[in-house]
Amino acid sequence: MTPVRNKDPLHGITLEALLTQLVAHYGWAELGQRIDVRCFNHDPSIKSSLAFLRKTPWARTKVEQLFLHTDFPSAPPTPSAS
Repeated sequence: MTPVRNKDPLHGITLEALLTQLVAHYGWAELGQRIDVRCFNHDPSIKSSLAFLRKTPWARTKVEQLFLHTDFPSAPPTPSAS
């Protein structure tokens, strides 16, 4: 019997981790341009953004979709020994 896999690509990723990674990648300014919500454009913080996203399903969906469609750089290459 094969184990059942969860088909949700965001399974196991918290909203805080997702948002933190997007902010590290884009910065607040570009994130606010890509998703025009006040919590990204006026005095942004992780805490206030999480509160807003948890209460606003349409905004959370946009953030999750941006996360899924972002090509994050892989881990930096390790220097090779010459």
